[in-house]
Amino acid sequence: MDSAVLLDLLGNENRRRILRLLSHKPCYVTEISEYLGVSPKAVIDHLRKLEDAGLVKSRTDDQRRKYFHISRNLRLEVNVSPYGFGAKSAYPASPNLDMSGRCPHLSFDMPAEDAQDVSELAQELGHLADLENELSLAQRWVHGRITDVLDRLNERIGADADSRFYAETLAAIARGEDTIEGVARELNAAPADVEEAVHRLAERGLVAKEEGGWVVAGGTLA
Repeated sequence: MDSAVLLDLLGNENRRRILRLLSHKPCYVTEISEYLGVSPKAVIDHLRKLEDAGLVKSRTDDQRRKYFHISRNLRLEVNVSPYGFGAKSAYPASPNLDMSGRCPHLSFDMPAEDAQDVSELAQELGHLADLENELSLAQRWVHGRITDVLDRLNERIGADADSRFYAETLAAIARGEDTIEGVARELNAAPADVEEAVHRLAERGLVAKEEGGWVVAGGTLA
C-alpha cells in the first residue's frame, strides 16, 4: 500500500481507535459504536474505508452478525528531520524472511523456528518482544546520529547547499565510488548534479582528484 494513502487513512483518530480495538478482538458495529461513542452510521463509514484499503475484513456468524477484524500485517515508518521527510512504503510482515547476511550490523540469537511446545513458543514470543524494543531504541539512536553527522557536515559544506545530497555524495566517495558516473549510479541521481556537488566539495577541500579518481580529502570537523 502507498504510504501517503495509509497516512491519510490513519490521520483520523476514530479509525486509529477502531484498529486498536480490533487488534484485541473481532467486533461488530454496535460494539465499536459504543467504544467510540459515535453513531453506528459513522462507524460503518470508517469500516468501509478501512475495508477498501484492505486493512480490515468481516465475517458473519451463525446469528448473521457481522464481525470485523484486522486482515493484514503492515508496518509504516515516517522520518522527519531538518534534512528530509519521508515515509517508507508499508510492507507486510514476513515470518519466512531469511535474515542471514541481510543485517551485517546486527546479530540474531533466535530460537529454533520449528518450536512447537507451548513453553518454547512463549519463550520465543518474549525474546521477539525484547528484540523489537531493542531495534526500536537502535533506530532512534541511528536517526539521532544521522542528524548529528549531517549537522557537522553541513558546517563544512555550507548552509546554502543541498546538504543532504552533498553529504550522500561525500559518503559515496568515502565508500569507494571514485567517478562521477559511479556516484550517480549509487545515488540514482543525474551525473550533472553529482558533478556540481563534487566540485563544490572539492572547493571546500573535502574531496580531491587523484590519479585513480575522486577521494575524500579529510579535514577536521568542528
